[in-house]
Parts: sequence; structure tokens; C-alpha cells
Amino acid sequence: MEEPHRRIRALHTASTITVYQAYSPEIGLPAICDGRFPAAWKPDRMTWIKPSFMWMMYRSNWGTSTGQETVLAVEITRDGFDWALRHACLSSYVRGLHPDRVAWQRDLKRSPARVQWDPERDLHLRPLPHRSLQLGLSGEASSRYADEWIVSISNVTPLAHEIHALVSSGEPDSATRLLPQEHEYPASDELLTIANKRSVPVRYAFGDA
Repeated sequence: MEEPHRRIRALHTASTITVYQAYSPEIGLPAICDGRFPAAWKPDRMTWIKPSFMWMMYRSNWGTSTGQETVLAVEITRDGFDWALRHACLSSYVRGLHPDRVAWQRDLKRSPARVQWDPERDLHLRPLPHRSLQLGLSGEASSRYADEWIVSISNVTPLAHEIHALVSSGEPDSATRLLPQEHEYPASDELLTIANKRSVPVRYAFGDA
């Protein structure tokens, strides 16, 4: 079956969804230990959560980029994730989707969450034809994320390094077996339509980014 161009793919349960972030050890290690972000984590800054493990590997270069050496799997409530989608705006202007650039800028300023679609990545971090979701959280969304939505925080840095080592040694099948099992996230059509500002068919939710 052909992969849809845009679809939310994630590791999820009936009540939670797992997203990924990468931080310096000064932030990541206390977060793992305490199950919440430390004081050094700034809730007033935009924070981006990624349901795609491989996109996080691309962004952090397998957890080796400076300031991203600690890769976190953050399990959050689906109610919280859905709230963010419901209050999201596209991170970039799309002609034909938004009435005009001024209307998009107005939405952007008042929305506590931002949606962005980026090419999914393969085991060699090369772009694939389909895209994966990034969700930017600021203001109320960022505070809710840190204070209300988090169920658990796990350290997946060793997993990232193990998969990378298998890829580097020419063992893609073994590497693939270790990847988190991400499936289509069951966001309702209504929720996607709300996040999409009711401007295009749901199968093209949120437009291009």
C-alpha cells in the first residue's frame, strides 16, 4: 500500500503517544531521573516534539550533535497531544490554504502550537517521499506539556547508538527490528480538520511545510 504523503505516525497506546526530543546532558539527564524537565528547561521557549524516531535521529545525528547528546522518549497523554493539534497553526504560509498572509500571521501569533511537516528519513537519514509531523509548543501549550501531559521520560540514547552502529556495520535488517513500532495515530477527521483550518481535504491535512 502506498504511503500517504502526510500522516501522523507514532508509537501510541489507548491513552498515550510517545514523542522524541534531544537535549544536552544538563537538561536530559535530570529529566530522565525525575520524570520531568529541570529548572534549566525554559517553558517560555518554543519546544518541538517529534512522533517520528527516525526524524529525531536525523535532527540529532543519532544523538551526537552538540546540545542534543541525550535523546528522550517522552510519553504524553493523547488528550494533551490532541489539545495541541486543536490549537495549532501551520508554521509557514501556504497560498490557497490561508485566505492571505496577514490572516496566517494573525493565526500564528495567537496559536500556542505550530504544525510542520518534514520529509521522513530512512536508516541512512536520507529523505523519503512522505512527511512526518513536528509539533512546536509555546506559551500555554509548552507549560501544559511540561506540567500536565508528561506520563514518563525515558532515555533512548543507547538505543539510538545501537541502531546507528548496526546501520554503519551494514546490518539494516537488525537495525530495523530495533526501531520503535510507529503506526498511524488515530486522530479524528474532525480534529485534523480543526487543525487544518477547514481549508483543504483531510488527507492533505495542514498543507505543505
